[in-house]
Amino acid sequence: QVQLVESGGGLVQAGGSLRLSCAASGRTGSSYAMGWFRQAPGKEREFVAAISWSGGSTYYSDSVKGRFTISRDNAKNTVYLQMNSLKPEDTAVYYCAADLQYFGSSPREYDYWGQGTQVTVSS
Repeated sequence: QVQLVESGGGLVQAGGSLRLSCAASGRTGSSYAMGWFRQAPGKEREFVAAISWSGGSTYYSDSVKGRFTISRDNAKNTVYLQMNSLKPEDTAVYYCAADLQYFGSSPREYDYWGQGTQVTVSS
């Protein structure tokens, strides 16, 4: 089992930046790929970014490519999402997820999820 805890969300003006963190605990000795997803009110959970265990491969949705950067520090069991040039449409609850075997954009494939952190971007 892996427990995930997100932090770093908040209220920011359009054009601003935030950095989200996702700290993993429990069975962290295994090689997990990690993903970030978001869910706005009334909408389905959508893929934001993913990173392989080594950090050598990353994958972004078209809506955040060039603005967001996913990274990880395996010594700290932490994954980050640096969000720049934020837009009001980025407002959502952001979740991190982990999986031993899957590296991709489908939320149904991830086994472990955090509780989420709210990001609100004002215009």
